[in-house]
Amino acid sequence: MRRAVLTLIAASLLAGAMLPASAADLLATARARGTLKIALEGTYPPFNYKDPKTGQLTGYDVDVARLLAAKLGLKPEFVATEWSAILAGLASGKYDIIVNQVGINPKREQAFDFSQPYTYSTPQLLQRQHDKAVYAVLTDLRGKRLGVGQGSVFEQQAKAAPGIDVRSYPGAPEYLQDLAVGRIDAALNDSLMVAWLVKTSKLPLHAGARVGKVERMGIPFQKNNPQFKAAIDKALAEAAADGSLSAISRKWFDADVSKAP
Repeated sequence: MRRAVLTLIAASLLAGAMLPASAADLLATARARGTLKIALEGTYPPFNYKDPKTGQLTGYDVDVARLLAAKLGLKPEFVATEWSAILAGLASGKYDIIVNQVGINPKREQAFDFSQPYTYSTPQLLQRQHDKAVYAVLTDLRGKRLGVGQGSVFEQQAKAAPGIDVRSYPGAPEYLQDLAVGRIDAALNDSLMVAWLVKTSKLPLHAGARVGKVERMGIPFQKNNPQFKAAIDKALAEAAADGSLSAISRKWFDADVSKAP
């Protein structure tokens, strides 16, 4: 009898060991840890960058991330990550979320869950200060030289428009300089970034037309975390309702970019 009982117990333990363990929801994991691990580039002003005076992270995304962590009762833990590796890092679990102006699109939604949008913007042109040419849509740039960031969504959009001489650059400083001296005819970037570049570059440039559809930016995280998703969306909804999200937006852009135009 004793042997039979021991055999039954052993079989039960073995069967239990063979069952797949259900992973804890990310919300429980983060709360047990006490921190919210947040990935961002840290080199993308005005969204996230280091203040040259203090060396501390600052920017629109940083303020939003801090607000979000506070509403979840967690301490923000920032992880600086290059854009080229940021989504792969999320997939491998190096951090909980990305707050870095990640556009919501069907391809990314296949791999990750997203919060509700917290930023809305559109593609916008940059031109030389005294250039009076009007380009209402991208196809109006047929035969023109257009500067874009290498690997950016704007590069994809420009190359999809026929007849444009698309010039790809490592970053904004390079194409802004070429635009200022006339090596290219215009540049394309996010409308929120355009306002910042015109303000801070000290180059003779002005903002041109908005030439694309409204883009939605959200906060991605790993799928199959329904409690975490509900908590993130609730925190953002509360921030929108109490005006704190709008206040952050106006601080950086003099407009409420957290609402769809």
